[in-house]
Amino acid sequence: MAAQAKGGRQATAAPTSPYAIELKGISKAFGPVQANKDINIQVPRGTIHGIIGENGAGKSTLMSILYGFYRADSGQILINGTPTAIPDSQSAIRAGIGMVFQHFKLVQNFTVLENVILGAEDGPMLNSSLTKARKVLADLSREYELDVNPDALIEDLSVGHQQRVEILKALYRQADILILDEPTGVLTPEEADHLFRILKGLKDQGKTIILITHKLREIMEATDHVSVMRRGTMVATVKTAESSPESLAELMVGRKVLLEVEKGPAKVGQTVLTVENLSVKDEHGVVRLKGVSFEIKAGEILGIAGVAGNGQSELLEALGGIARASGRIALNGTNLPLTGAKANGQTRRAAGISHVPEDRQALGLIMDFAAWENVAFGYHNAPEYQKNPLIMDNAAIWADTEKKMATYDVRPPIPSLPAKSFSGGNQQKIVVAREMERNPDLLLIGQPTRGVDIGAIEFIHKQIIALRDQGKAILLVSVELDEIMSLSDRIAVMFDGQLMGFRDPETTNERELGLMMAGMNGKAAT
Repeated sequence: MAAQAKGGRQATAAPTSPYAIELKGISKAFGPVQANKDINIQVPRGTIHGIIGENGAGKSTLMSILYGFYRADSGQILINGTPTAIPDSQSAIRAGIGMVFQHFKLVQNFTVLENVILGAEDGPMLNSSLTKARKVLADLSREYELDVNPDALIEDLSVGHQQRVEILKALYRQADILILDEPTGVLTPEEADHLFRILKGLKDQGKTIILITHKLREIMEATDHVSVMRRGTMVATVKTAESSPESLAELMVGRKVLLEVEKGPAKVGQTVLTVENLSVKDEHGVVRLKGVSFEIKAGEILGIAGVAGNGQSELLEALGGIARASGRIALNGTNLPLTGAKANGQTRRAAGISHVPEDRQALGLIMDFAAWENVAFGYHNAPEYQKNPLIMDNAAIWADTEKKMATYDVRPPIPSLPAKSFSGGNQQKIVVAREMERNPDLLLIGQPTRGVDIGAIEFIHKQIIALRDQGKAILLVSVELDEIMSLSDRIAVMFDGQLMGFRDPETTNERELGLMMAGMNGKAAT
């Protein structure tokens, strides 16, 4: 084993149980909402244990109890057979538990080394802590394929490398139990594959891993056992090898779930969106989008495939009025402003464009504002939300929010709750409901099912197909190749800010698209 550093963990006796974790009778309520109800679970030591369930099923609450962010109203936690009180995260760390959150807890302008020792310093003088941490990180990086430059600033690292830093933080604190919450939600396919190689290496070294994910393929490939939660209760724990995606989906939702997208042939109409020679520079003057041209017609879905960071985000932001651009964008033959005061989201919405952004927290929601307020954002001037030109009709917005929450199964269905109080998947449902229910001519939708449960994925996919069948034009950006291939009528591949070509989903395959995503198919499309 690699050398391990002092991180505040206390020495423990030899385990007295085959289970690294046992939760007995765990219950937790937030006011009228029963998040966890009499949960029992046993996680064998040295295994990867999956926990799945719909958004709002109580998975993250349960793990937050195990990590000391919440205190259970009742129940008992045993670590390696020993009853253990975990009133806070420091107690969890001392018990050998580490957690990697869906939204990383890193200081962006600190180095990797500084982030790793933060909260685990030996004393007020940091030189000795940094020297020791550098040696330990080198050992851990070699042992677990966690190669990261210790002197790099977090803000300069890819999302995949930032996640490795979070894992290194936990290992530096001598964690034997790792909890990962939706770890691949922000990763490219290549980064996700590397992550699972890391997890297998950790398991082989005797670590116990709890994996919270909505992706049944990952559950089937990575886990030894899987527990299924539904509406705050634990409904089943099974050996992964004795289950199937279909049976797990039915356990999660309580009904049979369609895992394949059903859609008929596209009935293509007139051109809705025309993009010509579109270019975008970032705040540093670096060209991120390089002369992109394409069209989308009424009644079709154009899917954009590509590794994150190759211009897809800039394309969505330029079309949505967030990023300034050069070139030409026309909607139904009318040019849209690319610079100046009118190049904004409000102008785009008025023209008939709805936009589900890739990053729901940064661009889709104001996290401290209530759900009913978020539902009105961008559409606050809509006639149905106005009492008169000077006064908004809050009661109408509230009623509309209740309707959207019911239609999209947002949990809990409480319009007054701030956006930050909802799980990531339910935050996504709020944004999707707001944008897809506006009857747009063009829907821009980025990562539509990121962090969303299997039942909601099925519903969102059906809504996208329904809009397409109503004659709407849809631009879909997703890092999930199976989502791109199953929803799209045409696929465009982006690499280094350029379109590498267009493919028919009926005749292409993941290998061909993967090569194009790596820039290996030759001449860029014009």
